[in-house]
Amino acid sequence: MTQEEIDKEYQQILEELGDPEIVSDSERFEGLLKRKSQLDRVLKEEATLEELKKQIAENQAILSAGEDQELLSLAVEDSRILRKRQKVLEDDLESLFREMEEVKKDSSLSSAAIIEIRAGVGGKEAALFADDLFSMYSSFARLQNWQEKILDSSSTELGGLKEIIFELRPSSKKQGENDVFGKMKHEAGVHRVQRIPETEKSGRVHTSTATVAVFKKPRGTGDFKINPGEMKIDFFNATGPGGQNVNKRKTAVRITHLPSGTVITSRAERSQLQNKENALAILAARLSEQKMLAEEASLSGTRKSQIGWAKRAEKIRTYNFPQDRLTDHRIKKSWHHLEGIMEGKIAPIIDELQKADSE
Repeated sequence: MTQEEIDKEYQQILEELGDPEIVSDSERFEGLLKRKSQLDRVLKEEATLEELKKQIAENQAILSAGEDQELLSLAVEDSRILRKRQKVLEDDLESLFREMEEVKKDSSLSSAAIIEIRAGVGGKEAALFADDLFSMYSSFARLQNWQEKILDSSSTELGGLKEIIFELRPSSKKQGENDVFGKMKHEAGVHRVQRIPETEKSGRVHTSTATVAVFKKPRGTGDFKINPGEMKIDFFNATGPGGQNVNKRKTAVRITHLPSGTVITSRAERSQLQNKENALAILAARLSEQKMLAEEASLSGTRKSQIGWAKRAEKIRTYNFPQDRLTDHRIKKSWHHLEGIMEGKIAPIIDELQKADSE
């Protein structure tokens, strides 16, 4: 980190800590205090290091002059001591920078992910495939010891899914179990399935698709704020399981973000308040990604294509059931035993994608 970057981050933290709303977000508040403490230590040690360098430079000037022998002897000894202190301080700063990067990395990895699956081309079969993908990710989440929460869903009469939005978050702080977004981000894109539908009497293979979007959930109000005045919130009657209560009370929530035109609905819960919180979480995740994309585009002119950020229009994977084969088109690699894959055993695939991304 440069001095300018440190000063800029320090001022941003001071501004956030001065916001009265930040106190209500205990996780963010504690994180800012910890980061401020680290930066305080960096600034203090850097100031001490600069002072040592000045003293060493002064001693060097005395040695260059070479006039007073006694003064020269003192300057040599003083410089030796100062350089030892300088080496200790530089090692401490290097260690502190590594520690700060690890904390920053861990903070990023431990964030939750919001997954959105939508049925694509293929009618009823596409909806059934979307349901299969959701089941696959749910099983994978259980194997990873993650927690799952459905934020919104819309099903078909045959039991398939038109769309579903759900959150995955770590249930443990153990290393390797908290990298939810880091593992799931490579699933974004178009998933294609080739199989014989149960209703197909002639045995003809059908091709259907489903789209998957993966958003990083902001950790708290400090990560992303939405102006209440820029939102229109409507409540309406939910439909689906839940008996007569569903139709009597307006528990479903629709939030329209006026500046962007983004519309979010949530109706998975029986509580209006809970549905509102779910909708706000989805909205914050989408707007946060839009902001990040805009910032990257302004810096680089065009967004670099990466494995981890497949657009919805890009076909990333094919599930070929007749040949019992899954192929990821980005890394041009295939796996067999689709039955096990659809049961959530996708860790080897995700590992390969992460490896390719890092390379």
